[in-house]
Amino acid sequence: MSLIEEFSNWLIEEGKANKTIQSYTNDVKGFQSYLQEKSKDIPKLSRFSFVRYKEHLLKENYAVSTINKKINSLKVYNDFLRTKGVVNETFIQLRRDRIKIATGSEDSVDALSEEQVEKLLFYVENRNKVSTRNKLIVYLLLYTGVRVSELVGIKLVDVDFLTSQLTVIGKGGKWREIGLRQDVVQLIQQYIKEERSESNFKQSEYLLVSQRAEKMHRDAVRDWLANTSKELGFNIHPHLFRHTFCTRLLKKGVDLTTVSKIAGHCSVSVTAKFYIQTTKQEKLDAVNLL
Repeated sequence: MSLIEEFSNWLIEEGKANKTIQSYTNDVKGFQSYLQEKSKDIPKLSRFSFVRYKEHLLKENYAVSTINKKINSLKVYNDFLRTKGVVNETFIQLRRDRIKIATGSEDSVDALSEEQVEKLLFYVENRNKVSTRNKLIVYLLLYTGVRVSELVGIKLVDVDFLTSQLTVIGKGGKWREIGLRQDVVQLIQQYIKEERSESNFKQSEYLLVSQRAEKMHRDAVRDWLANTSKELGFNIHPHLFRHTFCTRLLKKGVDLTTVSKIAGHCSVSVTAKFYIQTTKQEKLDAVNLL
């Protein structure tokens, strides 16, 4: 069994979620690939190899958040190697090694402007270009703030038409309830009654089905949004909708605690970190007032 496989099993024993395990192992594989390109004689993990890899990521202009995520993954891998007796030292210390950015810069996010939202909503009204299912995808992303993995995982039983509530299973198997606007409820009903009823997978337990499978794949959502971006003239992707959802709620005066609960963040501080002084455009607009 390879070290990566042992690492994956160790993470399972530690109770990590599947997506977390995949993220950690992919980051470690990326680190190992870098080392293999440089030299077979370099130790798998050392202070030297870690520093060289970090400098490589900076040189390649990876986003700060991406670099810090990879550093975190390698720190966990370092902990695993120490537990197994493969190494005796802690080569990575997050407080020292994570890239520090001035407050207000590191975690700024982009969100769709109101004009872009309006253009998108008019676009999905075009029945010649957009199916009912794809229109529903936009509505669910825009008006519930679900992650793309949560979106494709929605089951028919998760939608309560009586109370207009959607139950979502999020990270770590945690569930939350999100209220549904009436137009979203009506669109779900329309999709189930019309387009979905004609599908080969109409008996599927999942809400969103594709032509080839009883559960729509998240990559299919990303691909369709990427193609739609070309038509709209601006970029859209699943997580952008989540940013937009939280940003719009806060702008409407919804309190931070409520937004945090709806979004399924682990704490209010996470919501505040990402969505207070949210967009780059807002920061630019503020400076232009001078």
